[in-house]
Amino acid sequence: MEVMRYRKGSPYDKRRLVKRAVTRSKENPPWRQLTHEWSYGLISAHQNSMYYTDKIRSLQNIFGIQDIELLDKTLRVGSKRYPIVDDVIILDPPEDSSGAFAEDIQYTFGAEWQEHGAILPEHAAEFAQYFDVVDLPSLKEARVCDLGCGSGRWSYFLKDRCRELVLVDFSEAIHVARQNLRGSHRCIFFKGDITRLPFATDFADFILCLGVLHHLPIPCLDAVRGLKKYAPRLLIFLYYALDNRPFYFRILLALVTTVRTMLAHIRSPLFRTLFSFMGTLFIYYPLIIIGALLNPFGLGRYVPLYEFYRHKGFRRIQQDVYDRFFTRIEQRVSRAQILELKSDFAEVRISDHIPYWHFLLLR
Repeated sequence: MEVMRYRKGSPYDKRRLVKRAVTRSKENPPWRQLTHEWSYGLISAHQNSMYYTDKIRSLQNIFGIQDIELLDKTLRVGSKRYPIVDDVIILDPPEDSSGAFAEDIQYTFGAEWQEHGAILPEHAAEFAQYFDVVDLPSLKEARVCDLGCGSGRWSYFLKDRCRELVLVDFSEAIHVARQNLRGSHRCIFFKGDITRLPFATDFADFILCLGVLHHLPIPCLDAVRGLKKYAPRLLIFLYYALDNRPFYFRILLALVTTVRTMLAHIRSPLFRTLFSFMGTLFIYYPLIIIGALLNPFGLGRYVPLYEFYRHKGFRRIQQDVYDRFFTRIEQRVSRAQILELKSDFAEVRISDHIPYWHFLLLR
């Protein structure tokens, strides 16, 4: 195996590294040493390919082709070659696609998940909310695909519940997901455009795509229909049109939308961090407090934001403020519009619980 070379006497001298690894092995768990070494480039570049040596058959199933070869830092699929970077297979650049790619959306989600990439305690409860329409034990032998995986926060809770996970994201967030799932060896990571996947029909048994398709520059329900060929079961979450809320919710949304369309063009990391902090403190928290005061009288649900965020911590809310105010594209659908998917799917199961609307589609 080809290994990177280091200057004698330098901080990265191999003899020093070995000595340091031995003396610290009892203090640091193996996963932490691995992450530390990777971050400094101390693992050979060939390691990128080695992660997939026992996953060739899975890759053949996913791409629907037997002619697959694992090369140094590259996966060859027929006549195509896909680079491998930190165990992430890089698919065709989204810039090559037509109409379904928005560079600013890619930038925003990459930045968002690099800043808010931690798996938080609240995510476990949210996972249970999203999967209330799914028979989780049925996934035990399934290949599950997380499309638009972001930081991998939902896959994190699936990693021990299914046979194999395929994670796909078109932004730098895929590398955050790789870090969050570093302890699992059942995962395959792709960086690519979910609207033009080079995968085979029925490559997965189950697909989840939560909070993603409503940010695409194409109609989100059309994007849902486009996923039908890839798996017999789809779990989808799309922003709701506030169709089950009082009229003033939609008035407030119109105001927020006006602000969002202006702020989405600002890419300053400092501004985005400060705004998401202040937005949490002076917009979300006051509404949550008002909802808490009214809830004993059965009026909490009439206060915007209260129901979903009442049990969330500051960091979790701050991440959503970032998402809400710096993403240029935001589509919303009603329950009635989702039910129109019955013409394309055998069954449409819409959950009656937050977050609205998440639903299961059976082909």
